[in-house]
Amino acid sequence: MAILAGGLATRLRPITETIPKVLVDVAGKPFAEHQLALLRRNGITRAVFCVGHMGERVREALGDGRRHGMEIEYSFDGPKLLGTGGALRNALPLLGEAFLVIYGDTYLDCDYAAVERAYLESGKAGLMTVFRNVNRWDSSNVVFRDGRILRYDKRERTPDMEHIDYGLGAFRAEAIALYAADRSLDLETVYRDLLARGELAAYEVSRRFYEIGSPEGLDETRNHLSGKDTLR
Repeated sequence: MAILAGGLATRLRPITETIPKVLVDVAGKPFAEHQLALLRRNGITRAVFCVGHMGERVREALGDGRRHGMEIEYSFDGPKLLGTGGALRNALPLLGEAFLVIYGDTYLDCDYAAVERAYLESGKAGLMTVFRNVNRWDSSNVVFRDGRILRYDKRERTPDMEHIDYGLGAFRAEAIALYAADRSLDLETVYRDLLARGELAAYEVSRRFYEIGSPEGLDETRNHLSGKDTLR
């Protein structure tokens, strides 16, 4: 499992001026610990954190993962931020031939084993999970019909986009390796290129996502993980 945690988290400033986003306090502990507990409950015992800004703070806080019943490794962007896709490209030596990936600011309570099965059964180079969002929690960006993604665009959205990129993906290493190393690359580009080649499978999840990428999202996630929310 790759966890993308290398961004600057500008929307959460001033909180993130002195602490990386994955370590922001949520319901009494760093957000990353909630993520790791969720992954562990889903049978995932190894994670690679792709870090950049204040990445050493993440390693200092989480260590090798044994305290969380996990094995944790770290891949550092280096002097230049590589973007979400570039960070995966940089981490390939640690990730193996195929892997799942999530963003470091999302809490995705879904059936990870089912997603992995769907990916393996598809035979495709990549898989995107989608959720029927209808612009409710964020702007929808996917046209999804009959189990297939027909269009994906985070910039030019259309009224027929009722689903959203949920934030959990699966990839064969070769799908990432074809991009140049040490170059900035967004994961959106990888998804769109796979879709254009007919190599992107899809899996629809039914539970909403939570995120801490914005002050509003952080408040919602804090309420959810402290058991105070009523909207599931």
